[in-house]
Amino acid sequence: MYCGSCMRDNALAGSLKAAGHDVVLVPVYTPTLTDEANHSLNRVFFGGVSVYLQHKSALFRHSPKFLDRLWDSNTALRLASQRSVVVDPKFLGEMTVSMLEGEHGPIKKEFEKLCDWLVTEPKPDVISLPFALLISFAEPMKRVTGAPVVVTLQGEDLFLDGLAEPWRSRSMELIRANIKHVDAFIATSEYYARYMTAYFGIPAEKVHVVPLGINFEGLAPAEKTHSGFRVGFFARIAPEKGLHNLVEAVQKLDGVELHAAGYNLPEHREYLAKYAPFIHYHGSPDRDGKARFLQSVDVLSVPTDYVEPKGFSVLEAWACGLPVIQPAHGAFPEMIAKTGGGLLFSPGNSTELETAIAQMRDDSALRQDLAARGLAGVHQHYSMEAMTQAALSVYHRVA
Repeated sequence: MYCGSCMRDNALAGSLKAAGHDVVLVPVYTPTLTDEANHSLNRVFFGGVSVYLQHKSALFRHSPKFLDRLWDSNTALRLASQRSVVVDPKFLGEMTVSMLEGEHGPIKKEFEKLCDWLVTEPKPDVISLPFALLISFAEPMKRVTGAPVVVTLQGEDLFLDGLAEPWRSRSMELIRANIKHVDAFIATSEYYARYMTAYFGIPAEKVHVVPLGINFEGLAPAEKTHSGFRVGFFARIAPEKGLHNLVEAVQKLDGVELHAAGYNLPEHREYLAKYAPFIHYHGSPDRDGKARFLQSVDVLSVPTDYVEPKGFSVLEAWACGLPVIQPAHGAFPEMIAKTGGGLLFSPGNSTELETAIAQMRDDSALRQDLAARGLAGVHQHYSMEAMTQAALSVYHRVA
């Protein structure tokens, strides 16, 4: 699966390097998978196999280093990550708590490995953690380096709210206890800054907005060669992303095809199978395939039930010259307000979604106008340069 948060952080690291800054992007759990040039270190900390074994058995919490190196190798991790497994909710909750317990939990040895490596490296000016689920790294990394710590907020609430009790409450407790070790938090949208300030109880002065930026290479408008009207859905194939909402709306309209692409998790295979007869499914494409998919449809809609804090696919659609139709929640209203590149509908209102699709189908001038606005707006407001400068502003402030 291509992870939007991983791609965002990798792209930011590459942009910072291109601007002359010294960046070390450290993978956690598994080697980083991106659809662009990979800027990460060729070493993985908290290797997924090691973390799993140490969580399951005290024996592996004291295993010799030569064994750790074996299952921490990129080869072993890639082999392990190629397996498609359904994650047990109980185990997932236990593992989340173990990670958030940090140096005081069963994965203490992994924190020691990280700190031992940090003392051999040049002192960083700032440490940036990719999400609050790794906030237990903040105190030991700050202690070893003396550097300020920044944490990016980009979708933690969906994961945490999906945990069963008592692990959700314990996870929230541990995250809140570590907020004092963080110098600044970065949110990817104004909506998420407001929401997560209340969700975690973060002091408002610690939260800053750094809007998403994307690499426009390979993403551009292309002449349509198909006949008929195509609605595109590009996101993870999972209930929270709202493919079912789009199927319901399109089924009521004449002359509309629904095309979908995105990774399908093992636990959501039945979900995809239920709607497969009503869609043209294009799998989980790489970067070139993503561009071709977006260029092959007339409008993009990802009608999420989840209140989305990011919306990468909307930015990529605009870069490919598509208008969008999105629910009026999360980051979408501010994104469309900045660019003017789409229509909004009331979340959960299938009639409004159906009406918006029909309007796009029947009014080519409207489609062209919204597409042009979106294309200009995404280049103005959501470029890599804009994201990099906003991130640097926060880094300089804390450093």
